[in-house]
Amino acid sequence: MTKDAPLMDRDLIGYGATPPDPRWPNRARVAVNFVLNFEEGSEPSVPDGDPASEWGLTEYGSSSPGVVGRDLAAEGMFAYGSRVGFWRVMRLFQERSLPMTIFGCALALERNPPAAAAIRDAGFDVCCHGWRWEKHFELSEDVERERIARAVASITRTMGERPLGWYCRSGPGVNTRNLLVEEGGFLYDSDAYDDELPYWTRVRGRPHLVVPYSLSTNDSKFGRGTFATGDDFFHYCRDAFDFLYHEGRTQPRMLSIGLHMRIIGHPARAAGLQRLLDHIARFDGVWITRRLDIARHWVDHFPPPDPHAA
Repeated sequence: MTKDAPLMDRDLIGYGATPPDPRWPNRARVAVNFVLNFEEGSEPSVPDGDPASEWGLTEYGSSSPGVVGRDLAAEGMFAYGSRVGFWRVMRLFQERSLPMTIFGCALALERNPPAAAAIRDAGFDVCCHGWRWEKHFELSEDVERERIARAVASITRTMGERPLGWYCRSGPGVNTRNLLVEEGGFLYDSDAYDDELPYWTRVRGRPHLVVPYSLSTNDSKFGRGTFATGDDFFHYCRDAFDFLYHEGRTQPRMLSIGLHMRIIGHPARAAGLQRLLDHIARFDGVWITRRLDIARHWVDHFPPPDPHAA
């Protein structure tokens, strides 16, 4: 490092060539966590006082339609997720008695009491996805602190218990993790894409658990033009699962699969999800679980290292 180079605070090594055996329950080869992002109703919109509607991750894909002000088409595409897509995905999981994690924006859950009740009744865990579907890296520290507090209070009211996990839209800001630890009630965050196992870091002098997420095995690739059909999604996620299952004979890992109600909830795409669920079900030695259960497992079996140990 040169004299004027900034301090490197990134860990580019991680577990390296010798990752720990996670000792998943029943010696599973792979832990699979499905995440359903519940954002619809919290996205930027003119009726909520925002200067323009949000069309990201809709059927528009990566191209802007050029609407000035209120985009009624984008509003409808988001509403499809909460009105139709959510219930379709719920049926696929409940027909198979499978667990799932909800990345829930607090305002979106507030505005959809029937869906919030269904999530509670199903026993799915809610990882806080912010107060609204907004970019935390654009917020000042004081505003972000207020948003985190408001989101926690809202989800606690709506769901009957506070969220223990956190995940920003797309990526955190430089203050996010410090503010989560300052808030004090989170067991983990998932604002990381750098590993296939949970790991501990230190924030404000305290151990903090990170349960990494993935934008690779994620239906957001439909909106980016990578996936075109349900089979594209199925084949990609199937290959990831099959590879990890084979690798899991000696090095078990974790597979996160990200879903969005307004994307995977459409019939042709949901068909790919259905094939994936049925494919995974054919294998023994798989732990399909909630993200909260993965975090608790790591805390129980891999407590944070003693910073004073030799």
